[in-house]
Amino acid sequence: MSTTSTNCHPWIGSLQVELDALEAALLRGDAPAVELASAAMQQVLLQAPPVIALGEPGSEQQQALLSAAERFSRLRQAVLRANAHSQRAVTSLLPQHAQQPTYGRPLGAQGGAGRGYLSA
Repeated sequence: MSTTSTNCHPWIGSLQVELDALEAALLRGDAPAVELASAAMQQVLLQAPPVIALGEPGSEQQQALLSAAERFSRLRQAVLRANAHSQRAVTSLLPQHAQQPTYGRPLGAQGGAGRGYLSA
């Protein structure tokens, strides 16, 4: 978890709070909480100010923003991995609920207009 500095832009503080919530939900393995935290994170990102003055290179504000960006990247990868694990579990436990192909006919489907056209 992070510590939020008092000299940072308020938006960076909001970003750190949501990153903390997302990290905690991931560590608990709480899928509904991860979903809620991800949505809250999206809202914070949508509210990003157009420009944040970072000041001098190496300043506290610049370090806080870079740290938040790094944490976000790591947590995003963790969310994607958790989603992939979940999809694999659903596919293996409930094959009938597996996602259908985006293009083409669903697996096991027969007949239909395409088949009639090809057999004519």
